Amino acid sequence: MARVGAKAAQPLNVVDSSAWLEYLTGGPQAARFADAIEDGKRLVVPAIVLYEVFKKVLRERGEHQALQVAGAMHAGRVVPVDGTLALDAARYPLPLADSLIYATAQRLGAVIWTQDDDFKGLPGVQYFAKPGIKASRR
Repeated sequence: MARVGAKAAQPLNVVDSSAWLEYLTGGPQAARFADAIEDGKRLVVPAIVLYEVFKKVLRERGEHQALQVAGAMHAGRVVPVDGTLALDAARYPLPLADSLIYATAQRLGAVIWTQDDDFKGLPGVQYFAKPGIKASRR
């Protein structure tokens, strides 16, 4: 039985690579992802997202910037890929990285924040289409 006046627990947040990059570059939708990223207590970072964001920043901005971004991402809980997560992810009809991200969120009851069209319409997803890009229909 819930206590009177008790707040419901807020869900954890998984921010996918597209949303991290939008936030880090100050893109037009960065503000949509700011709260989820800046709340380190509720932030979950799938290892594949850490990989994707680090690799992109490393390629475009260099080692120093990439390490700074990786450090900021560690403000959240980094979730590694294990055998059970890999098997869970294989059951989703999504590309590899997206499957791992979705399986991580499902395991933890987290909300996914994304601009990635592959997640559009899935339960537990806050999807925001990229401005100027027409989203495909599933």
